[in-house]
Parts: sequence; C-alpha cells; structure tokens
Amino acid sequence: MKKALLQILAMGYILSSMLLAIGVNATVDRTEVVRGNPVTLDIKATGGSVEFPTISTIDGLAIIGTSTSSSKNISIINGSVKSELTTSKIIQFMPQKDMTIPSYVVKVDGKEYKTNPIDIKVVKSNVPATKGNALFTLKMKANRLKVKVGEPLIVTVYFALGKDAQVSQNVEYNKPDLSAFVKLKDAVQRAYIKGNYHIQELQYVVTAQKEGNFTIAPADVKVGVEDTTKRDFFGMGFATKWYETSSNKLHIEVLPQTKNADMVGEFKITSKIDKKEVKANKPVNLTVKIEGYGTLDGFEFPKYDIDGVTVYSDDAKVDTKIVNNRVHTTYTKSFAFISNRDFKIPKCTFSALDSKTDTLTTLSVPKYNIEVKKSKNIVAMATSNNGIVQTNQSKTTTPKDVVVKKIVRVKNVAWWMLALAFLAGMLVMYMVRFIPKREPKPYKESEALKILYGHISEDEKIEEMVRKLYAKKAGDKSIEIDKKELKEMVEKFL
Repeated sequence: MKKALLQILAMGYILSSMLLAIGVNATVDRTEVVRGNPVTLDIKATGGSVEFPTISTIDGLAIIGTSTSSSKNISIINGSVKSELTTSKIIQFMPQKDMTIPSYVVKVDGKEYKTNPIDIKVVKSNVPATKGNALFTLKMKANRLKVKVGEPLIVTVYFALGKDAQVSQNVEYNKPDLSAFVKLKDAVQRAYIKGNYHIQELQYVVTAQKEGNFTIAPADVKVGVEDTTKRDFFGMGFATKWYETSSNKLHIEVLPQTKNADMVGEFKITSKIDKKEVKANKPVNLTVKIEGYGTLDGFEFPKYDIDGVTVYSDDAKVDTKIVNNRVHTTYTKSFAFISNRDFKIPKCTFSALDSKTDTLTTLSVPKYNIEVKKSKNIVAMATSNNGIVQTNQSKTTTPKDVVVKKIVRVKNVAWWMLALAFLAGMLVMYMVRFIPKREPKPYKESEALKILYGHISEDEKIEEMVRKLYAKKAGDKSIEIDKKELKEMVEKFL
C-alpha cells in the first residue's frame, strides 16, 4: 500500500511538472498618471528557475523602489494536477513626461521570454489652486460651459485633503445634482498627490437631452478630524471634530442642434465580414464598429430585414472613456445572417454632426453580396414531369418478423415470501406519495441553440427550430417555442 502511494505521488509530481505553465507578463497599475506621481511596474514570471534582468533605470528615470515576491498555486483540473510557481519583480518609478517602458528579457528555466513594451502618458492636474493652508477643499469644474443637445459634458469634482490631516472617520460625500442631464457612465475616480495635498478626482460624463440654461448644484463633503484637545466619551482616544464644506455651482448653457443627425461628434465607422461564400444554413458574421470623440447615447443600429434570411444580433457594446479631457466612445455590434440561398446585406448610412465645425459627415456600412453553396449533406432532389418529388435515396426493405418463443420455468415460492413482498410494495407506494415531484428543467433556449446549431443541415425541423430560436433571441415576441419538442431535439445529440 505504501509503495503504491509513493508511486501515485511520484506520478503526480511528474504530471505537475509537465503541466507547469511557463510565461512572462508585464503590467502597470496605471497607464495615465499625473506628473509627480509614481507608476508601479509588475513583471511576473511563471515557471521554475527565474532570472530577472538588472534594471537600474527605466527610460533614463531612476528607480525609487523595488521588491520581489513569489507564490505557488496547485490545482486539479479534470483529474490532472497543475502547478504554477509565480515570481514577481515590482519596480516603482516617477515619469515626468510621456514615455515607453521598454521590453525586458526574462529567463525562465533557461529559456528567454520578452515582455511587451508599455506606453505611459503623463498628464497635468486640472485641480484648482488651493489658497493658504486649508485643511481640505472641494471644487467643481466642467470641460465646457456651452454644449449642444446630445453633446457630452465632463463634470469633475476635486477633493483636496492635506497630507498631515488625521482623518478619524470616513469622509461623507454627496455628489452634485446632475438630474437635468443623462448620466452616460459611472463616476471615474482618480487619486494622486499634488503639493501638500492628496487629491481625489471624480469625473461624471453626462449629456443634455434638451436646450436651455441649467444649474448644477454644488457637491458637499463632511470630514471628521481628530481633535487632540479633547478625549472621546470613553477616554480611549481623541474626540472627532467635524468640518463641512460645499463646492461651487456650475451654470451650463445647452444650445439646440443646428442640423438633424443620427449622432453628435467626430466619428469613423469600420465593418468586417468573415466570409462572402458560405454553405447553406451556415452563418455569415458581420461586425460594425463606430468610434471617435462624442457620445452615442441613444443611438441604435437599425435592424437588417432581408427576405429569406434569419438575422441575429447581439446587444451593442458601448465603451465610454475620457481621453485628453474629452469623451471617447467605441460602439461595437455584431450580426449573424443565416440562409439557404444567395442574399445581399444592404448598405447602411448614418449622419454625424461635428460640433466644432457644425458640419455633417456621412458614415456608411457597405453592401455585401453573399453566395450560398448547397451543403453536401442535403439530399439531392429531382422533380419528375408529373410533379412528383423524388430522391436519390436507395429503397429499404422491411425485415420479416422473427418470432422467438421464450420458456419460463417458475419454482414454488413460500407463501410468507409473497406476503412480505406484497407488504413491502404497498409501503413503497404509500411513501412515494410524500416525495415531491420534481419537474425536469427545460433546456435554456440559449444552450439549446448552441447544441442544435451544429445539426441544422441534418433535419428540416431542426433548421426551423434554430431559425425560431434566433428570431426570438433577436426580439421577435411573436415566436412561440414548443418546450417539449425542443427538449426531444436536444436530447438526440446528448
């Protein structure tokens, strides 16, 4: 037994060594930093023996701190043991201008691996100057005080707290009143040090839906600071003295759009289709991307309506971020087209209003001609002069029934055994009444779609079911799915 256990342990060790994931990766805690604040570079090497390069400077900048650490992780996946030994080298430096962290060579088990270069952008703080030796301040700014309807606005709240302040409680913060605008994303937070203050920025991205003059009410903050002249109620520590302050107001003028447009901003559009020739009932995938400065709040890509084609589209992915104190938006939407005959994806055209130049630009997704080839799995069919549909399937013969006589010999059974079996059966039947019936869970339509999709060309009923599932997922509420029929279809392929 002991020998077998040793063999199992040895096999596990060998297997874990074989499955050791080897690699090198470099990351930073931020790619955009306010001048005067540090950036932390983390180089992680996964493997056995690790040899890091000697790094004394980064792009000519002195290192202000460095450390190393290691960790081991062992996991069992599908019965296989996987072991990962990760060693990290952490380096901190302070960039003064835009720079690129170069690629470094790290040796893992004698083999060389290269990290990817990383671009760092250094920005200036827009925090208003703090006068005197205030304990803390709260101020609010907007990237512009005049915007057009549909044009994004960045409202930033700056909270500056003195480095030497001994805060005894959590800071209580109430955000500004932005109810007159539509919020495009959650507040973006950024923390850094400037002079003698810790700065906390909260950036709100909003847009106006109607013209007029609006006032953004101030934000306010309440800070609890240790009062060294007084003790608390229990005499265990210093009492807390509370200070409150409010930010300034902002007056925003929203102007009407001078021209009607589908979107407001400086945008470009790209589209990519994965194939122009496809087998019958196989999907053609189209991806559309709109990106640029501005907002696409409320924009909806129109549905494709093509005769004889099932069209499925996912929910659009909208990524909004702040770049150079401007709102940058990326809008991505994907479509899948399924048909058993040739079809055309029509051209789509949109208009964008450039708020700077007050001009309209045209964005368009081109037309695509799709050629559908008949699948080899589809049975060839021919129609005779009489209109009778014939197939090239060979005729099958019905086998004759074979009768097999089975002789069963029954031995004598004692009467008490029959009585006991009868009583046991009655008891089981009685107990079954108290067992709650568990209805089998129907298959989720999304899971069923994945299973049936690969068999779409095998059966016309499966093809019809897949089309219904796609249409229902695309938002067609008139589609009804027979759960029983769907379950039977799915279970054929499990």
